[in-house]
Amino acid sequence: MKKIILLFFLPVVVSAQFNLYKDSPLDYAWKNVGNAGFSAGGAGYTSLAFSPSGQPYVAYEDKPYSSKATVMKFDGISWINVGVAGFSQGQSEDMSLAFSPSDGEPYVAYQDWGNSYKATVMKYDGNNWVNVGNAGFSEWRVYYPSIAFSPSNGQPYVAYMDAMISNKATVMKFDGTNWINVGNAGFSAGAAEQISFTFSLTGEPYVAYSDGANSWKATVMKFDGTSWEIIGNAGFSSIAVNCPNIAFSLSGQPYVVYSDGGNNQQATVMKFDGTNWVNVGNESFTIGGALSTRLAFSLIGEPYVAYSDGANSWKATVMKFDGNNWVYVGSADFSAGTAESISLAFSLTGQPYVAYEDEGNFDKATVMYYDAPAEINELQSSQILLYPNPANDIITIETSTTPTQSQLSIMNIAGQQLITRQLIQPKTHVDISMLPSGVYFVRVTGEKRVEVGKFVKQ
Repeated sequence: MKKIILLFFLPVVVSAQFNLYKDSPLDYAWKNVGNAGFSAGGAGYTSLAFSPSGQPYVAYEDKPYSSKATVMKFDGISWINVGVAGFSQGQSEDMSLAFSPSDGEPYVAYQDWGNSYKATVMKYDGNNWVNVGNAGFSEWRVYYPSIAFSPSNGQPYVAYMDAMISNKATVMKFDGTNWINVGNAGFSAGAAEQISFTFSLTGEPYVAYSDGANSWKATVMKFDGTSWEIIGNAGFSSIAVNCPNIAFSLSGQPYVVYSDGGNNQQATVMKFDGTNWVNVGNESFTIGGALSTRLAFSLIGEPYVAYSDGANSWKATVMKFDGNNWVYVGSADFSAGTAESISLAFSLTGQPYVAYEDEGNFDKATVMYYDAPAEINELQSSQILLYPNPANDIITIETSTTPTQSQLSIMNIAGQQLITRQLIQPKTHVDISMLPSGVYFVRVTGEKRVEVGKFVKQ
């Protein structure tokens, strides 16, 4: 199992409306986004991301189109193609989808069978899918390519397992003209299976992987600007892992979920406390095996894990950590059949979405969301006022949330927090001069309330 820029005139009020009252607890359920099995045929390596305007997009290997790359988006009524279906030169595997923080365009990275299984990145420019730099830019064959954007300058980075260098980890970035190595190519001590890639809140690239130099246990490394260094101990998990996936908490701690080979492939989540990797809740907290494990944080900072659930016929299940225990989000095994290539992301209003290859619908793509406003089931309707918008240097944020109980975050469209602070008054002035041009989100979190707004940095 494997895995536009919107301009607003000032002042602008962006409201996040949350329906708190359901007729029955049964209304809190996992529901399809559009039709289940919406793709034309089989869809492998599904990757889910939200556009700056809040639309869910899914990239996948499109079986009816010779297994080439296709991207679709949900327009509020149905799923439609973004550009043409099957736009890649050849077959695509290990799809990874992300949006540029500077121009809001969708990018996909994949293993490119049309270019000797090398890494290729393409973007949709509003009319066509075009190559970003050269197609097949890696030295040789790659596995598990994963794309993310630098929060400091908006450059796309791609991490992958590098067959050219004994299957070790390599990260490259696009400098506007060429793809260049970030530090040394093949920087890991041994083979780096199932690489997961993201940026820290302070803009440092991190990779997590199953470490061939350490009995396939979990290892995390970061690039410090000069070289790649290990975070905590290499091979910090108790035994070999599968499907490691890394994400950062709202406070900036790296968390990793994985399928734990020492405990019947059950899921474990660990975090780095600044000195050591420690368990988040119980080790091996799932009832059965957990494959295709994915980790993301909600708007109020709770870690969620989506996975293919071995205790329930490998259907999709989502759990969250409530501060004490891992608990189900809605029903376990909510998909129609076996769910492969699971992808997890949160909407702009805080609802968890999962995309997957849906065996219950002929291996087509399906996306589902949890229709209680998640933590949002405890949130109230709110408004946030942002001006000027667009802004150049200073943006003013007015909120109805009680300042003494609230935290302000400014994030890029990838969900990376770039500025955080405690609020001390209802009107706050924030210096954004250091941010690159692009679309950003403001989130104000208070007791039983989240306010979300959007602005453009010119």
